[in-house]
Amino acid sequence: MITLERINSDNSDFKKLVKELDTSLKHYYKDEQSFYGELNKVEKIKYAIVAYSEKGKPVGCGGIKKISQDVMEIKRMYVDPKFRGNGIATMVLNELEKWSVELKFNECILETLKSKPYAIAFYKKNNYFQFPNYGEYVKAKNSICFQKKLN
Repeated sequence: MITLERINSDNSDFKKLVKELDTSLKHYYKDEQSFYGELNKVEKIKYAIVAYSEKGKPVGCGGIKKISQDVMEIKRMYVDPKFRGNGIATMVLNELEKWSVELKFNECILETLKSKPYAIAFYKKNNYFQFPNYGEYVKAKNSICFQKKLN
């Protein structure tokens, strides 16, 4: 059974998973590593979640960052490859959305890479819709952005 824990970005398990995520993204970013690295600093994430396996191993994570009075941005979604296909990413995403609603936000937005079709399919499956790139991603040719209105 997977358990979820609400934490912040100071959590050592969250930092470990984000480091694994960053390592896995290096070949996607190529010459844009510094651009994306600057946008994905964990210090800016106040609300985060770590998913734990039955044995207490951290196996997935995600965070939310306030963008405006009504909008949270989904950040640093990752599941250890050995644990993929078990619904962990969906559990983390659902909990981040629930937390956003509790904090009185109406919408979640996110950015992923065009070169990650599995991520695009995941967000579409979870009722996210593509919308124009926002913020720093407006000029990012490799980025694709999604949004979801929350209930």
